[in-house]
Amino acid sequence: MFYVSGVTGPARHVHHLWALLAMLMLSGCATFAPSPPQDQTNVCEIFREQPSWYDYARDSENQWGTPIATQMSFIQQESSFRSHVRPDRKYYLGFIPGPRPSSAKGYAQAQDPVWGEYRDQAGSLFARRTHMKHATDFIGWYNARTRAQTGISLNNPEHLYYAYHEGAGGYQRGTYRNKPHVLRAGRQVASRAGRYQAQLGACEAEFQCRKFYQVWPFCR
Repeated sequence: MFYVSGVTGPARHVHHLWALLAMLMLSGCATFAPSPPQDQTNVCEIFREQPSWYDYARDSENQWGTPIATQMSFIQQESSFRSHVRPDRKYYLGFIPGPRPSSAKGYAQAQDPVWGEYRDQAGSLFARRTHMKHATDFIGWYNARTRAQTGISLNNPEHLYYAYHEGAGGYQRGTYRNKPHVLRAGRQVASRAGRYQAQLGACEAEFQCRKFYQVWPFCR
């Protein structure tokens, strides 16, 4: 039961109602975030669990040019499809929480400054890093910008990832070459993107025409 000091009668019941609604909204935010796919090695199974993710990735590909398979490989690498993941905090003396190493957050692990640029230039004030629609659009926007700045092909997921991790300036300076973990991650992204692309070729039709208003072949 909630009590509001100095408030009695019907007004207090109104405050109780608002408090309950707030609690429901907060609990709903946690409930509505989908669980990570069980089989992350197969993009067909990922989209079967979350069909709307296919729509978001296709919209991003149409808008910005990064293939669906590359987008999903980036997200698997960055967050393993966990919507609210953030870098682990440092702890002092084993139990005192310290700062996080970066402001990265969400599916695409976008950091605060570049996320702000995205919202200003291509997204909206309501874009959220914890929503797959905005994460896929962000990756598409970022890679399109990378291509314009560096000339990397949108069909080169390995080097797109190096630029995603290091920024266009860092990529052009070759900073990734001295970072074994980044080189390893870039190769993993490229290998996974190739596998996802092959898998998608066998199942994509399932997701292209699944809605009642879509009519073959116009839904391709």
